[in-house]
This record gives sequence, structure tokens and C-alpha cells, in this order.
Amino acid sequence: MKAYGYVRVSGKGQVEGDGLVRQEEVIRDYAQAHGITIEKIFRDEGVSGTLENRPALAELLVSLEKNGTGIKTVVFEKVDRLARDLMVQEKIIADLKALEIHVVSALEGDDLLSGDPSRVLIRQVLGAVSQYDKQMIVLKLRAARDRKRAEKGKCEGRKSYLEAQPEVVAEIKKLRRKTKGIDKRMSFEEVARNLNGRGIKTMTGKEWSGALVRNVLK
Repeated sequence: MKAYGYVRVSGKGQVEGDGLVRQEEVIRDYAQAHGITIEKIFRDEGVSGTLENRPALAELLVSLEKNGTGIKTVVFEKVDRLARDLMVQEKIIADLKALEIHVVSALEGDDLLSGDPSRVLIRQVLGAVSQYDKQMIVLKLRAARDRKRAEKGKCEGRKSYLEAQPEVVAEIKKLRRKTKGIDKRMSFEEVARNLNGRGIKTMTGKEWSGALVRNVLK
């Protein structure tokens, strides 16, 4: 079985000490004893246990999300190497579990999501916060729609060209009409070039294309 390792020391002075070396040795000893091959060890050197600045952890998560290697296990020395704060630990572990990753603490075992009362409570809190966030998003969107409806009598969607630029639509129709004595009328591309040459912009301020001219006339 293949796995990634993760090590972290929080102080700049610890980078020069034996913290990183010790953690790597513990990880490799555990891997050897359990028939695991460590493909790569991600190292956060001299960063705190918060989530603001963890480049190696971020790289680890991205590698697991892409998962071209098929690696489904992460080994670290102790859970506090993920973070000292219990809430942060649980959030990182939850993110890894969401990717169906097996999370192993070499010194504490791999049953990190067991029935420990503190961890059960944290998982319940995180679940409640997630549900709260989802509900608040729905409520905020509904409130925004209601406010706009109250202010304008309706909740406006995106306007069509006929509503926003009726004069431009009329000009496009005029350019597309057949002219007496000329068998062939302007193509959509020719109409677009005509509008662009005269400095007439689209609703988004960009130049016209034949495809957009055709869509406006649908």
C-alpha cells in the first residue's frame, strides 16, 4: 500500500532542530512495520498550527483531490502535527475523510474518528455549523429577492437585447434586409463587422460576432 506522509514544526528554530527528522523517522518506521510505502512526505517548516499559511498541507490536499497516484492514506507522527487546536484538527481530518482518505497517526493509531466524547462533540458542532451556513445562504438569497421585488415590483432577471438595446436590434434587422437589386443579403458576420466598424458595442461593451448577431435575431 502506498501513502503520503505529513510533517510540521511551528517555530523557525525548530526547523534546524530534530523535529522534522524525528517525525519523518516515526512515519517511516510505522510504514515499514505495516507494509506501507511512503511515496512523498509533505513538509510545513516553521508554520503555526492555524490554517492561514500551510502550503505543504494545501499541496497535499490538492494531490489527493487529483489522486492520479491512487494514494488513499496519509500518515503523520501525532494528530497535533495537523494542528494543536482540536477544532482545526477535526476540520482537516473531515476534509481528508471527505476525499475517502485513510488518516493514520503513527503514535496514536488510525482510529481518529472513534467515539472519543470530545471528538464526537466537535463533529456534531461542525455538522451543525455546515447546516447553519447552508440555511443562511438560502435565507440571504430569499431576502435579497424579496427586497428587490419590494423596491421594483419584481425581481429582474437579465434583460434581452430587445429590452436593453432596441435601437441596435432594429439596426441589425435593417442590415439583414434584402436591398433592391441585390440578390444576397448581409451575412451575420458582415453585419457584425458593420456594427464593429461603426463603434456599436454589445451589452457587455464588447465587439459583435456573427454568432451573437444570429442569437439576437432568434
